[in-house]
Amino acid sequence: MNVIVGNKLKILRKSKKMSQEEVADYLDISQSAYARMESGESHSWASHILRICKIFGITPDELLKLEVNNKEISSGQIFNQLSDTVIEQYEERIRELKKVIKDLKEDKKSLKS
Repeated sequence: MNVIVGNKLKILRKSKKMSQEEVADYLDISQSAYARMESGESHSWASHILRICKIFGITPDELLKLEVNNKEISSGQIFNQLSDTVIEQYEERIRELKKVIKDLKEDKKSLKS
């Protein structure tokens, strides 16, 4: 999420023809701290989100939305999609492990016979 927000911050800043130092001054932080936000290395943008949105004239929701193929996707949708993917991966792994356990039990039965 930091990289997504950082990229959006960079685009917004450049569209306003502002320097990193100008934005950093408004946020009362160092230019290097702001640069880390833009590069995705820092999550401190979250503590400055209202002031950031005021600078760029956007809402927090607009800052957190991601555009994919000209379609906006909110951070909640991204989280839900990632959660679904992780759940599916775990469910598949559980199925595989159940099969391994079943095979081991069958092997154990055949060794006893």
